[in-house]
Amino acid sequence: MDFSEKEMFDYINAEKGFEGELKFDQLTNTLQGELIILNDLLLKLGNTYFQIDTTIIRQSVLHFFEVKNYEGDYFLESGELFKMPSKREVKSPFNQLERSESLMRRLLQQNGFNISVKGLVAFVNPEFSLFQAPLDLPVILPSQLNRFMKNLDKQPSRLNEFHRHLAERLISLHQEKCPYTQLPSYDFEQLKKRITCQRCFHFMLPVANGKGFICMKCEYKEGVESAIFRQVVEYKLLFPERKITTHDIFVWCGGYVAESTIRKYLKVHYKINGFGRWVYFE
Repeated sequence: MDFSEKEMFDYINAEKGFEGELKFDQLTNTLQGELIILNDLLLKLGNTYFQIDTTIIRQSVLHFFEVKNYEGDYFLESGELFKMPSKREVKSPFNQLERSESLMRRLLQQNGFNISVKGLVAFVNPEFSLFQAPLDLPVILPSQLNRFMKNLDKQPSRLNEFHRHLAERLISLHQEKCPYTQLPSYDFEQLKKRITCQRCFHFMLPVANGKGFICMKCEYKEGVESAIFRQVVEYKLLFPERKITTHDIFVWCGGYVAESTIRKYLKVHYKINGFGRWVYFE
C-alpha cells in the first residue's frame, strides 16, 4: 500500500529500531557464561505497560537494555537529548530507561524476587556520537559494545532455581498485545496482491517451469506449496475476520497460482467447512 509521509516515517523508524535489536542480539549471543537472556518483554504493572528490549539475568543482578539504532551526532543538555546540527529535541531513551527501571524493581518486589536491577541504554549504530554526556550516564556507546560484552563474560555467575523461577515468571507476565500499538488502516481491496519474498519482502514471479517462484530483487527461489502456505499465514494475520477461501487466496497470490492448485494444498493443511461455493478452510 502507499504510505502517507507520517506512516512512512513511522515505518522506517520501526524497521531501523528492529534492525538495531537484531544487531544487539548478535552480540549477546556471543556470551558464554551462566546467564539467561530474554528478548522483547512487554510487561504490565497496574495499568502501566513497559517494554524491555533485552533482559540478562545473572547471579546477583538483572541487567536490562534499551537498544537504540540512532545515527548521527547528538548532545545532552539539562537531561534532554538533541540532534545536531538542527538542535531538534528527540525523545530521550534515558528518561524511558529511568521509568522502566523503577517499574521493573516494583514488579520484581511485587512478585517476591529480591535481585539488583541495572538498566542501560545501548547505542548500536557505529555512526552514532553523543556529546556532553556525564560520566555516570547509564549508557553503552558503539565503541564500547564489544568491550562491555567481554567484561560481562569475565564476571563470575552461577545460576540456580531462583534465577530460573525469575525467568519463568517474567515470561509468564509477558503481554502479547500492547494497547498503544498503532497500525495504519488498510483493507483487502486496497492492498497490492502478489507473493512476497520471505527473504527481502519484494514481489516474486513464477519460474518458467511453473513449479515455484523467484524474487524479482534478490533472486531467492521458493516452491509453490511453501509460497502458498506463507501467503495463507499472512492473509490470516492481516484479515483475521475473513474466511480462508480458495478464491480469496487466489486473488491474494496475484492470480499467479491456479485455484485448483491452491485448493489442493489448502486441503492438505486445513480443515474444510461448508458446501459448494460456500466452502472455506480453517
